Amino acid sequence: MYSVIIPVFRNADFVPALLSEFSAIARAVQKHHGMPTEFVFVVDASPDNSYALLSEALPNAPYRSQLILHARNFGSFAAIRTGLHAAKGDYFGVIAADLQEPPELLIRFLERLADDSHDIVIGVRNAREDPATTRLSANIFWALYRRFVMPDIPKGGVDLFGCNRTVRNELLKLDEAGSSLVGLVFWLGFRRGEVGYTRRERAHGKSAWTFRKKLNYLLDSVFAFTDLPIRLLTFGGLLGVAAALSIGLVATVMRVVGEIDVPGYTATVIVISFFGALNTLGIGLVGTYAWRAYENTKRRPHATIQSGRSFEGTPSLSQTSPKAATGRS
Repeated sequence: MYSVIIPVFRNADFVPALLSEFSAIARAVQKHHGMPTEFVFVVDASPDNSYALLSEALPNAPYRSQLILHARNFGSFAAIRTGLHAAKGDYFGVIAADLQEPPELLIRFLERLADDSHDIVIGVRNAREDPATTRLSANIFWALYRRFVMPDIPKGGVDLFGCNRTVRNELLKLDEAGSSLVGLVFWLGFRRGEVGYTRRERAHGKSAWTFRKKLNYLLDSVFAFTDLPIRLLTFGGLLGVAAALSIGLVATVMRVVGEIDVPGYTATVIVISFFGALNTLGIGLVGTYAWRAYENTKRRPHATIQSGRSFEGTPSLSQTSPKAATGRS
C-alpha cells in the first residue's frame, strides 16, 4: 500500500480540490501499480473548518484515509511525523495541502520507489509561479540554508518527498526536538533521487509560512546540524584578541615615547565594551546549544493527538464497504 501524508493548516478552501485530485491519484496507483492508496490527513489544530470539511467528506471518498487532529498547533514537521507514525503503507509520500506542488509528483515518487531504484525521492523545484517577492525571499532563504546548513539541499529547496519503509523507520528513530525534518532526511543518506517540477501559483488565501517561521526554521537547522555559531564566535574572539594586542602595543609605545602622560580612558572603554559584548554573545550562543540539549532530555512527544479516525473508502476503489472507526489517545 502507498501512504500519502498531508499536513493541514488553514487549508479549508483547498479541501474540495484536494479530495478530487487525490481520487485521480488513487485510481492511477491502483491501475499502474496494483496497490491501494491511503491518504493520512493530519490537521495541525487549524483555526478554520478544515477538520470539519474533511470529517464530512472522507467517509465517502473513493480511497482509504485517516484523519488525525492535533491537540494544538505543533508545526508542519510535527504533523508529518504524526502522519508517518500512523501510516500503514510500504511506501510513503509527503505533500502539502495547498496544491502548489502538483499531486502527480506522488505517482512519480512511487515509480522510483516501487522499482527499488531509490530509497528516497525528493521533489526539486525548477521554477516557481509565485509572486516576485515570494520568489526572492524563498531564494534568499534556501541560499542561506545551502550555505550554512546543508550544501546538498537543492537550490529551490525541498517541501515534499517520498520514501520506502526502511527510510521511514530510520527517520522516526531520530527523535530530536527543535530540529529540521528536511535536514534529517538528507542526513540519513540512502539511495536518493530527485524529481523536478514547477511550483504552482497559490489559488486561495495566503501562505502560513511567514518570515518568522522561516527564521525559526533556519535557526533550528543551524543549531541542529552545524557548529557555525561556535566557529563564528571563536573567530570573533581571535579578532578581539588581535585587536586588544594591537591597542596594547600602540598604547605601550606611545607611553614610552612620552605621548601619553596618563593611561588612555578611551582605549580602556573600547576594550572593555568590545570584550563585554563578545562575552555576552558567547554566553548566548553556548546557552542556546545547552537549552536545545536540555530540551532533548525531556523526551516530550513532538505532538499530542486529540482524535483519530480511519475510513476504508467506497467500493469504487476498495472491496470493503464504507466503515469508520474512532478513538482517542
